[in-house]
Amino acid sequence: MRELLPYLKLYKKHWFGLSLGMLLAFLTLAASIGLLTLSGWFLSAAAVAGLTIARETFNYMLPGAFVRGFAMGRTAGRWGERVVSHNATFKLLTDLRIFFFSKLAPLIPGRVSNLRDADLLNRLVADIDAMDHVYLRLVSPMIVGTLGILSLTALVSWFDSQLGLTLGAILFALLLTWPVLFYKLGKRNGSELTHNKANLRIATLDWLQGYSELTLFGAEERYRNAILTTQEKLLKNQFFNAHFSGLAQALLLLANGWTIVLMLWLAADGVGGNTPDPMIALVAFATMASVELLMPIAGAFQHLGQTLTSARRLNDIILSEPDVCFPEHDTEHQQAFSIQYKNVAFHYPDSSNTVVREINLDIPANHRIAIVGQTGSGKSTLLQLLNRYWDVQTGCIEIAGKPIQEWSESQLRQAISVVSQRVDILNGALRDNLIMAKPAALDNELTEVLHQVGLGKLLEDTGLDTWLGDGGRQLSGGEKRRIGIARALLHNAPILLLDEPTEGLDKQTEQQIMQLFEQHFINKTVVFITHRLVNLDKMDSVCLIEQGEIVEHGSHHALIEKQGRYYQLNQTL
Repeated sequence: MRELLPYLKLYKKHWFGLSLGMLLAFLTLAASIGLLTLSGWFLSAAAVAGLTIARETFNYMLPGAFVRGFAMGRTAGRWGERVVSHNATFKLLTDLRIFFFSKLAPLIPGRVSNLRDADLLNRLVADIDAMDHVYLRLVSPMIVGTLGILSLTALVSWFDSQLGLTLGAILFALLLTWPVLFYKLGKRNGSELTHNKANLRIATLDWLQGYSELTLFGAEERYRNAILTTQEKLLKNQFFNAHFSGLAQALLLLANGWTIVLMLWLAADGVGGNTPDPMIALVAFATMASVELLMPIAGAFQHLGQTLTSARRLNDIILSEPDVCFPEHDTEHQQAFSIQYKNVAFHYPDSSNTVVREINLDIPANHRIAIVGQTGSGKSTLLQLLNRYWDVQTGCIEIAGKPIQEWSESQLRQAISVVSQRVDILNGALRDNLIMAKPAALDNELTEVLHQVGLGKLLEDTGLDTWLGDGGRQLSGGEKRRIGIARALLHNAPILLLDEPTEGLDKQTEQQIMQLFEQHFINKTVVFITHRLVNLDKMDSVCLIEQGEIVEHGSHHALIEKQGRYYQLNQTL
C-alpha cells in the first residue's frame, strides 16, 4: 500500500470536496437503510394494527412522512454525492496529471530513453485514470461502510443490544475478510490487465505509425495479429474481473441471506425482551439493508491489484531523480555570449564507451565555427551537452563566462536557438508549430518567415490554419527541416546551434537557406555542424573531430595550407 502514499498526499488540496462527498455518501446510505428499515416496520405494524383495535389509534401519517422523507433524501443525496465526489475526483486527476508531467519532463531524454512513447502515453492516461479507484472505490467505501456499520449497530442495539452487537460483529467480520479475500483473488489478474492494456496501446500505436512501411515490406499482418493477440489477453482479464465481481456480489448476498435467517431466529421470541411484535420486521429489514453497506467494498479490493500496478508504473517516473537539475534562479552574466568547452569528456548513461574526450574548445562571442567530422564522431553530442540534455562526466562547459550548471532552464533556452537533425512537428496548425518559438509573433511575421525559408506554398489554401497532422506526415523531410529553421529565425537567440540544417534539401534550396543564414549570423555566436565540407570558407573557424577528439582547429584557409587531415578530406570530395 506504500505505493499509494504519493497520491494520498495530493488529497490535502481537495480535502473539503472529498470529505463532503463522503458525508453525502453516508447520509445517502443512512436514508437508504432508514427507508427500507422503517418501511418494513411500518408495513408490519400497520398490518397488525389493522387486525386489532389499534387501527383506530395507530399513527399512519408520521411513519409515512418519514418514508417519503427518506425516499427524497436518498434520491437527492445520491445525486449530490455523485456530483461532489466526481467533481473532486476529476480535479484530483487533473492535478495528478500535472504533477506527473512535471516529474516526467526533467527526465527527458535521459531516464525515459528506454520507454516507448505509447507506454508513456498509457501511464499519463490509463494509469492515472486508475488512481480514481483509490478514492471512489477504496477510501470512500471503506470509511462510509465503517461509519454505516457503527450507526446500524447502534440503531439495532437501541432496541436490543444482543441483536445489535451480533449484527455489528457479522458485518465487521465481512468488512475485514471480504476485501482481503478478493484482493488476493484479483491481484494477479489486475496486474496482468494493467500491463496488457499498456501492451495493447503500444502495439496499436506501432501499427498506426508504421502502417505505410509495414505494408510496403509485407509485415503489416504480423503487427496486426500482435494487436489481436494482446487484445484477446486483455479481454480475458476483463472477463475474469467481471466474473469475480459477480461472484463477490453473489457470495455477499448469500452471506446477507444467512445473516437474515440468523437474526430472525434470534429475534423470534421478541426484541428487547418484549413479546413478538413488528420490531422483528425492523431487525430483519435492517439486516437486509446492511448489504448496501458492503456491496461497494466487495468490488473495491478486487481492483486494488490493478490500481497498485498502475501506481508502481507511475512511481517509476515520479520517484526517479533527473540526470540534469537546473537552478531555480537566474544567474548574472556578461552579454558577450562566448562558449568554452574545458577538458570535456562524456559517455551516455547506458554505455561505458566515451563519446567525446578531452575536448578543449574556445568559441568567442559573435564567432562562427563549423564542427565537421564523419558520422558518429561526436559532433551532435557537443550540441546536446550545450543544451544540457545531459551533463558532462568530467570537465565543464561555460557560456558567457559562467558554468552552464549555473544557468536556469528559462535563461538557457532564451539564449540558444537550435535547428536539430530531428524536427518534431506537433499535431496542430501551422501557426501552432511556429508560435512556440515566439508566442507574441503576429501573423504577418509568421508569414514572412515562411516565405524566407521557401514554404510560402503552405499558405495557399487555409494559410496559417493549415493542419499539419500527426508528426507532420503530410510534409516532406525537407519541409520539416525548414519548419525547424523558421522556428530558429523567430526565436532569434544570441547563440545559434545548427545540426546538419540543410540535410535533405536540394541544391537550390540549400543555397537559399545558406544565404538566409549569412544574414541571420550577424552578431550571433554560431556553431554549425556538418559532414559536408561546403561553404566552410565563410566560417570564422573550422574544427575537425574524429572519434570524439579534436584533430584540427583553425580557419578554413589555414587548415588547407597545413595539408593535414582536413586537407585530405577536402581532396576526397
